[in-house]
Amino acid sequence: MAYTKRNRLQRIIDIQKITLEYKQLGIPQVRIFKDHIEQQYRISERTYKTFLATNAKKELRLLNEARSMQMALF
Repeated sequence: MAYTKRNRLQRIIDIQKITLEYKQLGIPQVRIFKDHIEQQYRISERTYKTFLATNAKKELRLLNEARSMQMALF
């Protein structure tokens, strides 16, 4: 699959959901990263922290709105 901004944002949302599920169980973020995220997504800890700080749902919504506006022009 080709790299697109939409795919990246969806990946960030998936990582945020996994983190939220395990945090509710009381597992520390470092352990979540080491046991679940690093193995599955092959990202660094710095990238992981950047992903958690990103408001991906809002960005994805804005991207979808811009796409629908573009389609409406033609």
